[in-house]
Amino acid sequence: MKISPTIIYTIIVSLGGFIFGFDASVISGTLNFIVTEFDLSSIEQGFVVSAPTLGAIIATVTAGILADRFGRRNLLIVIALLYLLSAVASAFSTSYWMLVSARFIGGLAFCSLMIAPMYIAEISQPEKRGKLVSINQLNIVIGFSAAYFANYYVLELSQSSASWVSGIGLDTHTWRWMLGLEIVPALAWFILLFYVPRSPRWLALKGQDTQAISVLKQLNENDEQHDYQQDIEQIKRSLENKDTSLLASLKYLFNSKIRFAITIGIIVGIAQQITGINAIFFYAPSIFEQSGVGTNAAFAQAVLVGVINVLFTIAAMMLIDKLGRKPLLTIGLAGVSLSMALCAYGFSQATYKLTADDIESLVVKEQSLAKLMDVQGKTYQSDVEFKQTIVKLVGQQTFSAHQGDILKLAATMNATVILLGILGFVASFAFSLGPVMWVMFSEIFPNHVRGIAISFVSVINSIVSFTVTFVFPWELEVLGSAFTFLIYGAFAFIALILVVRLFPETKGKSLEQIEAEMAS
Repeated sequence: MKISPTIIYTIIVSLGGFIFGFDASVISGTLNFIVTEFDLSSIEQGFVVSAPTLGAIIATVTAGILADRFGRRNLLIVIALLYLLSAVASAFSTSYWMLVSARFIGGLAFCSLMIAPMYIAEISQPEKRGKLVSINQLNIVIGFSAAYFANYYVLELSQSSASWVSGIGLDTHTWRWMLGLEIVPALAWFILLFYVPRSPRWLALKGQDTQAISVLKQLNENDEQHDYQQDIEQIKRSLENKDTSLLASLKYLFNSKIRFAITIGIIVGIAQQITGINAIFFYAPSIFEQSGVGTNAAFAQAVLVGVINVLFTIAAMMLIDKLGRKPLLTIGLAGVSLSMALCAYGFSQATYKLTADDIESLVVKEQSLAKLMDVQGKTYQSDVEFKQTIVKLVGQQTFSAHQGDILKLAATMNATVILLGILGFVASFAFSLGPVMWVMFSEIFPNHVRGIAISFVSVINSIVSFTVTFVFPWELEVLGSAFTFLIYGAFAFIALILVVRLFPETKGKSLEQIEAEMAS
C-alpha cells in the first residue's frame, strides 16, 4: 500500500523531534564524567544540563515571527543546521564553558518543538490532525529512548578490554562519544528537509495561491475531485479585516478574542514542565543512583524509562482523536500526581549507613575514600545530611565520581517503589502532557497569529523548563529527593483541577472552526 505524501512529510519533519529527544536526554549519561573532568558544583552541573533550555527561551521569542516571515520549512532547515553544529562542538569541547556554549547553540534549535507541530497541523486533515501532530511527540520519546540505549551500550563498551575500544578513545572519552552520536541524525534531517514542500496555509497567507493549491494537490493526490480553491478561500476568510503585520500581531495577543486561547496555552505550557518531566528525562541515571541500585543498573533502568515513554506515547496517539485532548490530560495529570507522591514516599523511608566492609570495598577503587571511616556504622535518616557529610569528608569531585557505588552500599530503601513511581510518572506524562500540549498549541490559535502566539506560550514553557532543570541538582542537595518529588506531585494536582474546570475540547474540528469557537 502506498504511503500518502502527508505522512511522509510528517515523518521527515518530525525527525526533528527525535533529535530533540536525543539531544535532551543524552546528557543524562555524561554527567558523572563531565562533573569529574571539569570539577563542577551542583549549580554548574545544573547549568550545563539546562543551557539548551536557556537557548530555547531566546529562540522561541523569535521563532514564530521568523516562521511567519520566512516559512515553516525554511526555518526548520536552519534549526537542523544548529543541531548539527551543536553536536560537533559538544563532542569536541575542551572546557566547561565551551560545552555550555555548544549546548546553548543546540538549545536554539529546540524551537523545532513548536515549528514542526505547526507545519504538520497545516498539512493535515482535521480528523487526522491530532494523530499526525503526535508523531512529532512519538519521535521525541523515541529519541529519548535511543539516547538511553546509546548511553548504556557506550558505557558497557567503554569498560571492555577490546583493543579497538582504547584505540578510538572510547574508554577515556566516553562522554564525548555519547554526545557525538547526535551528528548522524542531525545531518540526515538537514538533508531530508530540502525535499519537504512549504506549508500550503503559509503560502495562502502570503498570497501565493497557485503554489498553495499545488501543495494541497500533492498532499491529497487521491482526491482529484476536491475543490482546493474553496480551501484557499476559507483560509483567506479567516484573515478578513485582520492586519497580519508584526506589530498588529503582537497587539492582537492582548485582544479579548484570543485571551481564552492564550490562557489555555499558558496553563498547559507551565503544567508540562513544572511537574518535573525534564528533571526525570535529563537526570534519569542520577535519580536511579539515588535509590542505591548502582551506576550500571541506573543506566539500565533509564533504558526502561525510554521504552515506557514510547509505548504510552503510541497509546496516546491512538486515542487522541477518539477520546479527545481533555480526557487524556485529565487521566495523565492524575497519574503524574499519584506517581510523584509514590516517589516521595519511597525516598522518605530511606536510611543510609556505611559499614567497615562497605568502606573497605570502596577504598580498593579510591584510596581517599578511607576518610569515610569517620562515619562507619552511623545511620542517617536524610539523604541530604548523608551526602553533605560525605562531601565534607572526601570532596565534591571524589563523591561525584563514586556516588553510584557509595549510595548502592549505604542506601536502604525499597528501590522498586522508586522505579514504579518514576515509570508511572513517565507513562502518565507520555499519555497526556507530552503529545497533547503540542497538538493544542497547533490548534487553538488563529491562523494569522499562530506563529507568534505559539512563540509566546512556548517561551513560558521554556522558562519553566530551564528553571526546573537548572535547580534540580540543587534541590536534591538541599531539599532532598522526597520533598523534590512531592513538589512536582503538588503542581500536577493543581494543573489537574485547572484542566477539569477550564479546558475546551478541540478534536475533529477544522483550525478555522476552533478559531471561531475560541474567540466566542
